Amino acid sequence: MTRSRFYLLAASFTAMLVFTMVATGGEAVVVAAPRSVPLPPNHPVITTPAPAAVPTLLAQGRGAAPGPPVAAAPAGEYAGEETCLACHDDKGYKGTKHGLTLNERTPAATHGCESCHGPGKAHAESGDPAMIRNPKNMKPQEASQICASCHNRSTHLLWDGSQHDNRNVGCVSCHSVHKPVGDHQLVKKTEMDTCAVCHQAIVNKHYRFSHMPVREGAMQCSSCHNPHGSSNVKLLKAGTTIDESCQTCHADKRGPYLWEHAPVAESCVTCHDPHGSNNERMLVSRLPFLCQRCHVTSRHPPTVYEGYLLNNSSNGNKVSGRSCVVCHQMIHGSNAPSGQTLLR
Repeated sequence: MTRSRFYLLAASFTAMLVFTMVATGGEAVVVAAPRSVPLPPNHPVITTPAPAAVPTLLAQGRGAAPGPPVAAAPAGEYAGEETCLACHDDKGYKGTKHGLTLNERTPAATHGCESCHGPGKAHAESGDPAMIRNPKNMKPQEASQICASCHNRSTHLLWDGSQHDNRNVGCVSCHSVHKPVGDHQLVKKTEMDTCAVCHQAIVNKHYRFSHMPVREGAMQCSSCHNPHGSSNVKLLKAGTTIDESCQTCHADKRGPYLWEHAPVAESCVTCHDPHGSNNERMLVSRLPFLCQRCHVTSRHPPTVYEGYLLNNSSNGNKVSGRSCVVCHQMIHGSNAPSGQTLLR
């Protein structure tokens, strides 16, 4: 290696070490040089320009210490929450999750009452109730848009276009911010009472002797349904079909089976009423009549057992007890090589 080439490489390496640029108010300063290598006479000086972005980034990170945070004053037509509470002594709001100032997503952490009711300066000065936004006096879908400005994630993600939204059922139909009665700020004491306002016929099924344990408090309507929207049918929370929703609890009925029972693969509600029934196992009809809805051409009598058939002891026992499932016990499906007829 020639001496001039050595000097050139050494000078380049030294330049990278020496010219470390530090931003101080927009000026670049040379920090230090550990050691320098003598350059040959008349050798050009090699300099490394400071990157344009470095002063900006360093100025942001190493600038003057920030002062104490300044609370944002009510802007524009906002009157402030203290002005609202001077007339509206709302104790219910302060005791709910909407009143938690520590959570930056809550109304109390932003504009308080005016986060939902809109700017209230004109209302505070005139006292005119028409000068303030009241969700109770608005159309359900318009009122829901106020709630959806914050409640737009997780279980509320699919609210827009859901069954309830399309049927003019809004957030204030089930929830109350200022006068909640039940959990989750419901207008009724329990979920079942809230749902019964519209779904009375469905709720009545829970009072039949074979029913989902909702009235005992072991389950709720929201255990299976998401009232705020779902990608499944019937606002079901899990899966994309009724079967997949039921199988989240009844995993032993999931299959696949070597011998499938057609109604099981189609839908659980073909044979069961998921809310309640006066038949055992929440069946939509008692046995053997339930089986005879499909099995009308089998070797067994294809019609309702009556008359002379009941006088025959070999047929009379088919209408008592567990009926068809006395023998056909693998009613949901069988993995036995000889289980084509779903026998035990």
